[in-house]
Amino acid sequence: MGCYCTILLALDGSPDASTALQHAASLARDQHARLVVMTVTPPPVMYGGFGSGATVVANLESSFLKELDEAVRALPPDVGVQSRATRGQAARRILEVAEECNADLIVMGFHGHCRLHHALRGSVSDKVARESKRPVLLVRADCAAARLVEPAPLPA
Repeated sequence: MGCYCTILLALDGSPDASTALQHAASLARDQHARLVVMTVTPPPVMYGGFGSGATVVANLESSFLKELDEAVRALPPDVGVQSRATRGQAARRILEVAEECNADLIVMGFHGHCRLHHALRGSVSDKVARESKRPVLLVRADCAAARLVEPAPLPA
């Protein structure tokens, strides 16, 4: 039996999160752990101007749920998986779900989907890593891709 029984993966649609999904699935398989895949839709906000703010929120939530469903369906059949969709502030909800499901590890992308959000309000991954009582594994898409490239042969 491995050291992880439950691994929580937070998705946000970013390339880093997509790579984190692959890494978390591999870890879950190797550790015979349950994988809890989650996404957090932002809280509804009031929109001014023309059109329906409710339609924008519904479309956004639908997009998050579609991504979650696609991620879960892409996982290998031998990985035990549970999906969770929540609404609210992402870092807070990730930490709450980690407690609720008694996660041994939180896996997420190093940078979220919105770089502007990071510049204005701080990174969700930074906040989770700072505030979590559990280990947090942050995955970068570009670093993972670089490691998958075969090294050049040494000269003879």
